[in-house]
Amino acid sequence: MALLSLDRQFNDLPEEIRFCRNCVVSNQRPRTLFNEQGVCSACQWAYEKDHVVDWDSRLGELEELCGRYRSKDGSFDVVVPGSGGKDSGFVAHQLKYRFGMHPLCVTWAPFEWTDIGWQNLRNFVAAGYNNIIGQPNGLIHRKLARLAFELLGDAWEPFAYGQKAWAFHIAEKFGINFIMYGENGELEYGGTDKYKNMAKEGPEEWARQYYKGSSVDELVRFGIEKGILNKKDVEEKTFQWYKAPAPEIIEKKKVEMHWYSYYVKWTPQENFYYALKNTGFRLNDKGRTESTYTKYASLDDRADGYHFYLGYMKFGLGRASRDAQQDIRRNHITREEGVALVRRYDHEFPKKNFEWFLGYLAITEEFFWQVMDLYRERSNVWEKEYGKWILKYLVS
Repeated sequence: MALLSLDRQFNDLPEEIRFCRNCVVSNQRPRTLFNEQGVCSACQWAYEKDHVVDWDSRLGELEELCGRYRSKDGSFDVVVPGSGGKDSGFVAHQLKYRFGMHPLCVTWAPFEWTDIGWQNLRNFVAAGYNNIIGQPNGLIHRKLARLAFELLGDAWEPFAYGQKAWAFHIAEKFGINFIMYGENGELEYGGTDKYKNMAKEGPEEWARQYYKGSSVDELVRFGIEKGILNKKDVEEKTFQWYKAPAPEIIEKKKVEMHWYSYYVKWTPQENFYYALKNTGFRLNDKGRTESTYTKYASLDDRADGYHFYLGYMKFGLGRASRDAQQDIRRNHITREEGVALVRRYDHEFPKKNFEWFLGYLAITEEFFWQVMDLYRERSNVWEKEYGKWILKYLVS
């Protein structure tokens, strides 16, 4: 059966490739816009964070918000999604000790924890937090990951479904009206600035912004056609966890989510130092992470490297590019240093977990590279020269 892609992000990408004059992102990053000076939307926002936003006013908004939801008897009053990593550790600790909240933390399980990821979650709980782990039917989860790998060019997508929806289900089950996520990733890392001056979003935006224009229902439909999912699988109630509760339930229960990054200036490296001190967070003890130069971000899941590598296949923007973009915007490194790091590490293949990844998806190495080729062919950034794939342009 011919390979098929449902990733609709390509439909809106410009054919002419341009790189940001301030950082190392290109206009191939979905939903990223450039101004007349050639500066990307994420860099524009970084400037506004330092020079325009009234953070004292927003802090006052957060204090009022917490005052509205804070329980008087110690009952859980806010759901905090996270992995025990630097960002969720920062948010949970701030809410508990700075604002006097009583967080119920929730973790949507990775496909398979890394040793350091599992240790960091245990350290976080041991630091004084209640946490509920969501672990969906493992067989169905693997099948969805296999489908997402081909159809969406990202096996990671079933994790994204649950990462967004699980917190809403827990809030609804426990009668908690308030959910606090960490950062608005679209705004912080490049993407739509639709919510620049808004503290929250609703599930109606998820498909376009986070799910590549698709949904778990579409994966299921094609999974049945391909024979990867069967009738018994589809009858499983597991699928409810990949979708938010029905809009009428959310409205009736008055459940709303907010981004902490709307209220407090978001700086991942500072979150790292904060979590290191307060929630037991630890670095990757095996050195830098493959395909990049850092060792404190996205440490939890053995599948993470392939999420970033597929981004490199599709858009010519890999893991080092993402890290360098953030560090340049926060003046941790210069653009010249960022360019050098991207050219050194972005292309590096994440080989440490490759055999595990093939086994988890039940695919062959040949099929893996067929999918890579499918997305390089769909992209604007790759071309073949003498039978070998090369990037048309490198950031410089």
